[in-house]
Amino acid sequence: MRRSRGNMKWWQLSLLGVGCTIGTGFFLGSSIAIQKSGPAVLIPFILAAIGTYIVYDALAKMSVEHPDKGSFRAYARRAFGRWAGFSNGWVYCISEMLIMGSQLIALGIFTQFWFPSIPLWLLAAIYSVLGLLVILTGMKGFEKFENVFGVMKTAAILMFIIVAITLIIRGSIGEATLLEKDGNFFSEGTLGMWNAMLYAFYAFGGIEVMGLLVVDLKEPKSAPKAGRIMIIGLTFIYVMSLALALSLVSWHKINPDESPFITALSTFHVPYVTDILNGILIIAGFSTMVAALYAVVTILTSLAEDRDAPARIAKKGKWKIPIPAFLFTAAGLFISTIIAILLPEKIFEYVTTAAGLMLIYNWVFILATYTKLMQPSVMDWIKTTIGMLLITVTVLGTVMEKASRVGFIVSLIFLLLIAIAASIIHKRRQY
Repeated sequence: MRRSRGNMKWWQLSLLGVGCTIGTGFFLGSSIAIQKSGPAVLIPFILAAIGTYIVYDALAKMSVEHPDKGSFRAYARRAFGRWAGFSNGWVYCISEMLIMGSQLIALGIFTQFWFPSIPLWLLAAIYSVLGLLVILTGMKGFEKFENVFGVMKTAAILMFIIVAITLIIRGSIGEATLLEKDGNFFSEGTLGMWNAMLYAFYAFGGIEVMGLLVVDLKEPKSAPKAGRIMIIGLTFIYVMSLALALSLVSWHKINPDESPFITALSTFHVPYVTDILNGILIIAGFSTMVAALYAVVTILTSLAEDRDAPARIAKKGKWKIPIPAFLFTAAGLFISTIIAILLPEKIFEYVTTAAGLMLIYNWVFILATYTKLMQPSVMDWIKTTIGMLLITVTVLGTVMEKASRVGFIVSLIFLLLIAIAASIIHKRRQY
């Protein structure tokens, strides 16, 4: 599933990281974050960026020292034993498959904005097939696709920034300002910012895919630099675009079911802006779904090679990817989409929230693996501790709200089931 090592430059990895990261987690999730924390939403995004960088830096350093296409699950296995590799791999695969079901439904809803008569299930099926076709092109096709869409998504955010600044300079913002009329930046208090942390972290989801790609760098030691530049750039455009959106429209008017950028510009009647941003939402959701598909196929192959999944899944043929792993992923994607369509909306929201939390748990395990597998300096220990605290505080914040609390409990149930499976397999191998 990967090309020969040594072909990718560091800036290409940065660009791929942008393509894998900017998605509906930012374009839509930021609306929920704003609703919960008000203008102070900028602080959770900055804190999430710091936590994201610490996790990626640890993963990149392990990838340089111990290059392995299995990435974080292979390092967990090496550091803590076979149970850790099994658990890490399956937690990641299951969570990504569940999240992809919700992404496909979101893509269908966005497309119905233009074609309301087309059934949701048909649109989800079309996007599924298109995503799987991209994966069939192998690493080169995946890289080209993500590079192009990464540039498009970045250009869209920059376009919003330019338009917003122009409107502000022209004095077209009316009474809306970032601080509102009473100047209360922290209108929703500490609890509001705490609740927004989870959605801020979601906006940076995708760095684990970058970890899988580090082994393809021409100079592996440049991996930390690639991530550092990508995350700094991403943080800048995230924070700048959110600040400008909140300068154009009162945060009270932000709709959690609509991108804050569409809301911010819709009142100014900028020609075609709604259509352009809706198109960008589709591109963003589709490209992050493809990145997740690539990651699932890669991790499944690694699991099968280590006998933590049926060995035939990793069987290679004339194709650019292991077809059994591809078919397994396609089946999982189909089941996830059916579940997303059939389950009541509230129940599926709990499931996808749980799946998102499971991804965050993997980040904590990456940091734990780093401290075990490497020889961290005092500064590394400080950074790792800060990263663990930020993520732990974020996870604990889900207990504060009813909806996210249910998702938290469901995530623990998923973890328990995987732990039981790991225990059963471990006992069988002993006999």
